[in-house]
Amino acid sequence: MEKRNALIAGATGLVGNSILQQLLADDQYEKVVIIARKPMEIKHPKLIHQLIDFDSIESIKLDFSVDDVFCALGTTIKTAGSQDAFYRVDYTYVVNLGKWCVSNTVKRFLIVSAMGANAESGIFYNRVKGEMEAAVSQLNIPQKQIFQPSLLMGNRTEKRSGEKIAQAVMGGLGFLFTGSLLKYKGIHADVVAKAMIKAAKSEAIGFTVYNSGELQGMGK
Repeated sequence: MEKRNALIAGATGLVGNSILQQLLADDQYEKVVIIARKPMEIKHPKLIHQLIDFDSIESIKLDFSVDDVFCALGTTIKTAGSQDAFYRVDYTYVVNLGKWCVSNTVKRFLIVSAMGANAESGIFYNRVKGEMEAAVSQLNIPQKQIFQPSLLMGNRTEKRSGEKIAQAVMGGLGFLFTGSLLKYKGIHADVVAKAMIKAAKSEAIGFTVYNSGELQGMGK
């Protein structure tokens, strides 16, 4: 079994934290690096905390190679405070992390995006996600994989009241989303994380985009 090292950006978020927990429990991964502005309380023999300034992602320096980079960076315009601040997190930080992957010969770059991502969209959020995906697709990384979940289910530390209401509704009506509607069904963060790790272990080469319905099947 090929041993690997991984790096996670966004490990404090819903999907990122699930990726972290699953990688720490996965014997195939020897080292797991989390990059963050502040240290997390979690400790584990193979976990490495790397404090960084995300405006200088290219400054990340490690004394070992990284095989897989999992990116779960993301915010909301409300949390970020402005469209410019949102763009910096959801586009600039992600694309710059991808450029770091290129410079450090990372084999796999796996990114949480969003359902509806489209560089031509009239909706700012969807357009930024689509522009990010387009930029990543051009990077010279052997495996680039994009994951587009629908409404994420799970318990956030960050309060998003509208999302809580949507989760409650989706939880009660989830049985209606079958067949072609499956991609619109709410999806648990643990399922997304499991699908991403499974995809990292696949033989896929090039640029691949997975919709939420596909993630439901992959993350079982």
